Amino acid sequence: MPTVLQLPDIIGWKQVQFDPIQPRDVDRMEGRRTEAQIFGTPWWRGTWQAGWLNEIDYGKMDAFMMRAGGMGEVFRAYDPFRPRPIAHDNGQPLSGTNAGGGPFNGTAVITARTATTLSISGLPANFQFRAGDYVEVVKSATVISLHRIIEDVQATSGGTVVLTIRYALDLQTFTLPLTANFEKPSCLMQIDAGSYQGQKSWGSRSPSFSATEVFYS
Repeated sequence: MPTVLQLPDIIGWKQVQFDPIQPRDVDRMEGRRTEAQIFGTPWWRGTWQAGWLNEIDYGKMDAFMMRAGGMGEVFRAYDPFRPRPIAHDNGQPLSGTNAGGGPFNGTAVITARTATTLSISGLPANFQFRAGDYVEVVKSATVISLHRIIEDVQATSGGTVVLTIRYALDLQTFTLPLTANFEKPSCLMQIDAGSYQGQKSWGSRSPSFSATEVFYS
């Protein structure tokens, strides 16, 4: 089992690019015909650039760079600009009470799934999702799958909802029981070799790196 790290707890990120890639081939032919073939499993790629860092936070970044992939370690990669459903993002971790009366910490139960939908229970009443929010499907600590929610939807008064997601969930790997996580929903990544830029000067102290999703089963 790999060592799973967290993104450094630095104050703020200056710039992030965080998007999935769907493998596909496109053939362009005479007569304005185009044929496309989708294949393989989509994966996530990201780039992170920190703001101006003090010595302590810069040290966290340097240490993170040396651990997040060099010896097989992975880190929980998420979008710092959307760390939880935007309608409930007050800068603090998700909390509250689910519709059944128990505590809510950002996780819920997936009761059914298709390749593009997730049926979920255990949410607070009328919990709101917006297009562009994320959901992490959890089988185990290292078998997780990250997806974007593509339609606005609100949970019922009983705390249930059906989410429409992209890209498709791997139904062979992600069999029930499954958990849905909405607090810093993540996938597992390793830093791309040679991508870390850690220049140090009084005027430029904003390290950056790129990373690519890795899969475990």
